[in-house]
Amino acid sequence: MPGSSPRGCPASLLLDNDRVINGPVSEEKPICSAKGCHADAVWVLAWNNPKLHTPERRKTWLACEEHREHLSQFLGVRGFLKDVVPLGEWESGSPAS
Repeated sequence: MPGSSPRGCPASLLLDNDRVINGPVSEEKPICSAKGCHADAVWVLAWNNPKLHTPERRKTWLACEEHREHLSQFLGVRGFLKDVVPLGEWESGSPAS
């Protein structure tokens, strides 16, 4: 539904409204993927749409503290959410617990 979904980002980390990067986050601070939010991201929500993506593929949204639960629920009710990881852990490549 237009206006109700957060900004998506294609299998990369979202840095601002329409720029994405692959791999580790650069010197720019990543921001929350929630529509209209410009807060610093502290969480990575890894997800995939099983109708479109292979099981191992992970797309990512970023979330601030305020929007983590909302974005997780949005993906969760659709069966898309695979993992929620602190941004620092995602960047370092540490496995999720």
